[in-house]
Amino acid sequence: MESRSVLRVVPPVRPRKLAKVPFVELAGGRLRGVVSSGSDPARVYVSAIAAGTHGFSCSTNNNRPCGGLGATLCNHLRTLVDEAVLQYGLDRVARYLRVEVAEGQALTAALRGHREAADAAGVFSSFLRHLTYLELPATTEPLPELAWFPSGAVPIIDGTGR
Repeated sequence: MESRSVLRVVPPVRPRKLAKVPFVELAGGRLRGVVSSGSDPARVYVSAIAAGTHGFSCSTNNNRPCGGLGATLCNHLRTLVDEAVLQYGLDRVARYLRVEVAEGQALTAALRGHREAADAAGVFSSFLRHLTYLELPATTEPLPELAWFPSGAVPIIDGTGR
């Protein structure tokens, strides 16, 4: 019997709109991701909300501020939150952001943050790195660049998602 090391990816709670939000993650103490512009198909926004403080930021990948960002969440941030809930589930996202959501309340309504600067370049870099893995051909060979996984197992990409 052949032995393989494969990391299972937790499937989304419900299907997401990848064209609108191609990248969403809970990492670095933030809900962060890349959101497509509603007005310009060539523009994307890097949006983030900090866990605990709920400080939020939104700018283009070259650090131009979002025009809709003010004292409250812009549409890019609202879309990011909605897609994160689809990907990870309301309970997990709320727990990560350390916010209590009342029965029937939207997660965005429970956030009481403020505008703050964030590292858009780092998030966009993670997104671009994520895209490179999608371009890899299917293989049963280990991927050395993924050897940092805590289990010590080196994941393989076998084309089946398993």
